[in-house]
Amino acid sequence: MVFGKIEYLNLLPFHVFMKHFTKSNQQKMSMRYYSGVPAVVNEKFLTRRVDAAFISSIRARKFNNVNLGIIAKKEVQSVIAIPSKTNIKDVASATSNILVDILGVEGEVLIGDRALRYYLSGGEHIDLAKLWNQKYNLPFVFALLSFHKDKKLYKRIEKNFIKQRVKIPNYILSDASKRTGIAKKDILNYLKCISYDFDKKAQLGLKAFYSKVDKLKH
Repeated sequence: MVFGKIEYLNLLPFHVFMKHFTKSNQQKMSMRYYSGVPAVVNEKFLTRRVDAAFISSIRARKFNNVNLGIIAKKEVQSVIAIPSKTNIKDVASATSNILVDILGVEGEVLIGDRALRYYLSGGEHIDLAKLWNQKYNLPFVFALLSFHKDKKLYKRIEKNFIKQRVKIPNYILSDASKRTGIAKKDILNYLKCISYDFDKKAQLGLKAFYSKVDKLKH
């Protein structure tokens, strides 16, 4: 079984959880990982070269998913638009590039850890999830945990992940800090912006997003 692994900080708690979840040798042997940015993982999932992954919302619409996602209740810090005379989309993204069109925002789109670094530097920007919340009073769902098969396994992952409060070991936090160039305290503060529970309000937020995507097409 191949799981598409996105290495951004927003999924750090989930990756820590999965290390414990797959602690038996049998599970370790049956679960392999493919790492990449969201757009690449999307493509691998769509072509069935990975069996499950957190898939960008714009791509997850037609696939099975459990009630886990990457969700911003208000601000997100890691999905931003930088004011610019030209509109530049982020090639690593899918959902965020459409979100700027829905919100009528112009500029350069940045996502992930490099966006978070820019945010922390204090540079001028628009937080896209924050603007979405201000306009529609709903969370924004950036991705859903989608799968092609083994529904029971992913429902079990959902149940166990949601009920746990994952504590990130200091050595993993230190490694993440070194890899991204972001201080440990800033990583922990950032993770407070992220929710993983695809609850009823998040579902309404995603429904609203899909409705606006459909209007863009017509």
